[in-house]
Amino acid sequence: MTRYIRHAAVFCALLLVALLVNAARIQIVLAGPYDHDPANRRTTIARYDRPRGDILVGGRSVTGSRDSREQLRYERTYTDGPLYAPVTGFASQMYGTTLLEHTHDAILSGTDPVLTPLPLWNDFTRAHSPGGHVVTTLDRAAQEAAYEGLGGRKGAVAAVEPTTGKVLALVSSPSYDPGLLSGNSAATERSWARLNADPDKPMLNRAVRQTYPPGSTFKVVTAAAALDAGVVTDVDRPTDSPDPYRLPGTRTLLANEGDGCEDAPLRDAFEWSCNTVFAKLGVDVGVADMAATAQAFGFNDPGVRVPFSVAPSTFDTTVDRAQLALSSIGQYNTRATPLQMAMVAAAVANDGELREPYLVERTTTDGGSTLSAPGPRPVRQVMRRTTAERMKELMEDVVTEGTGTNGAIPGATVGGKTGTAQHGVGNSGTPYAWFVSWAQGDRDPEPRVAVAVVVEDASADRGEITGGGVAAPIARAVMEAVLDS
Repeated sequence: MTRYIRHAAVFCALLLVALLVNAARIQIVLAGPYDHDPANRRTTIARYDRPRGDILVGGRSVTGSRDSREQLRYERTYTDGPLYAPVTGFASQMYGTTLLEHTHDAILSGTDPVLTPLPLWNDFTRAHSPGGHVVTTLDRAAQEAAYEGLGGRKGAVAAVEPTTGKVLALVSSPSYDPGLLSGNSAATERSWARLNADPDKPMLNRAVRQTYPPGSTFKVVTAAAALDAGVVTDVDRPTDSPDPYRLPGTRTLLANEGDGCEDAPLRDAFEWSCNTVFAKLGVDVGVADMAATAQAFGFNDPGVRVPFSVAPSTFDTTVDRAQLALSSIGQYNTRATPLQMAMVAAAVANDGELREPYLVERTTTDGGSTLSAPGPRPVRQVMRRTTAERMKELMEDVVTEGTGTNGAIPGATVGGKTGTAQHGVGNSGTPYAWFVSWAQGDRDPEPRVAVAVVVEDASADRGEITGGGVAAPIARAVMEAVLDS
């Protein structure tokens, strides 16, 4: 009888061991697959069971969390949602995350291991760390000035600090309220459908995800390439440029909007934006040197991140001479984001050195302790210092007596370049109005801000003055906001 009891006890012990092994297998080996199984809602419920960390601008939160008292308890809220949507993106219980809400989701949701000083203890107790915060580089006044300046018109504004690469403003218009997408109700679904069906594309981040023909603002790049290559050695010497200019190998004649461009010196041609002069300069510089200069400014770089990805700006390196002439005046296949053109202006303002732009100053714990502080990114020399000095002079002339006088600021030195970019079949679309600029206060040791503005639905006037009349006042307001801060 004792033997039977002993056998039964051993069998029960084996069953117990088997149960323990299976439990360990499920909890350790299969934990990952179970956690990520779509049918398992425990992870999702835990994710929304606590407030999300905040995104800060100028020391104040532009995000928050609302207790819905539902199973997915906390929903994201936004202060001035449309103003900051191109920076924050959205955090939705139904549609995921975008922009900063996406790139820093682990910090904001509290799931990043750096927020957990004792991970094994937290795993044992099932405790969750509170979400951390993301501190941006934005200048609140500059952001507001850019948004108000666009006034709901289609377009975008990007502003950076030339010496560091800090993004000071990033605005896209028309915009949307990301708070409409936070929950999981039928109203959220309707908002999602409405925003995606809107022909004005309010969820498109035009500042970093939309490329445009930069038009005459690209002449900053062409002029820098011509000076660096030695094609132009004296900005006041005639350039031997005909008006009109026959595109090489074709019968197509390129003309100017105004008079006085024939044989114009670089200074005058830049001031009044002579297409013929810059088309010929681009051809004289050649594809290789034009492409090298454009790439130094950031064109053709698919890896730009701020930290979310930026659509690559492009300069076609496979063009023939006629196409190169058009590319050199910001047409043909040349495309740029507003952020890229702000980088162009910043490189000129910073003596030819370009800092890669960045948007996050630091991340912190819920208590305010710093987790990471990326700081300024590496610098690269885009053009010779002497070339940058000439380019600053040329851009200043545009504002003092050329097409960009609407960008002038009393008590400050401002350089700029206007642009009107043709597009559409047969250039039938309403031209895009551009203005790129930089500003330095009289008491500032160096330029404080570089700005790029593009307005899609500007006046149909096709003269260069369109950029100065429509986009320059917006850039001026942004620059004033930074200089006054």
